[in-house]
Amino acid sequence: MKDECKALLDALNKVSACYRHLVICAGGTSDSQNLREELKKTRQKAQVLAIANKIKLSTILKDRSISKDDRAEFERLWVIFSTCMEILENDMRRALDLGQEFPLNVPTKHLIQTGMIGRTSAVAARAMSVQNMKYDECNDIDTVDLNELEQDINEVKEMIYEMEMKVNVLQWTVEAKQAAGPERPAGASSLGMISVHDDGNKKLCDTSKVFAGAMFAAVLIFAIALAVCVVKFA
Repeated sequence: MKDECKALLDALNKVSACYRHLVICAGGTSDSQNLREELKKTRQKAQVLAIANKIKLSTILKDRSISKDDRAEFERLWVIFSTCMEILENDMRRALDLGQEFPLNVPTKHLIQTGMIGRTSAVAARAMSVQNMKYDECNDIDTVDLNELEQDINEVKEMIYEMEMKVNVLQWTVEAKQAAGPERPAGASSLGMISVHDDGNKKLCDTSKVFAGAMFAAVLIFAIALAVCVVKFA
């Protein structure tokens, strides 16, 4: 039973992490109708997994016959699950804000050069556990998808509220079983699909340094030559 709960929770964490990576690209130069569809399918899978986790864990935690050690472990899993749901809700709200701010069917609305590069289809395929993503044609994704996203956000919000009311697990009383690992460098991608493009800035910086050094050398040589001339003709 523990292994099954852990597998369900790991699946939700993986899909939620993929969703966050996709949300980062919304409103940027890699934004597209395919990305919006990837966001939709990924969040829908996350919701299905969330419902499965909720049913499984809440049923177990309501069982008074489980041992003290088992209850402590399932409470720890419940806290992880609750945290994951809060993060998912925040990312869904961010996706809604970006979708409203950067509609795809408005040509006068320019996308932002965020520095994020790389294709998002591999991230979405990993979340959906498929080899290649299949896309549906939708001519009004700005309106239809955003309305569905608002409904999904409300459903997740209601689920979180229901979780808090039905299962009494105080998060601050649950102890972690392992120490926190080292933080990843800024801009690093755990999925290895999307990265921050900064090579151009480094090259520009190096060129500026070379130019500044050349200018300084030229001014120094001119100053020495001028001093020699002054001494010679004095």
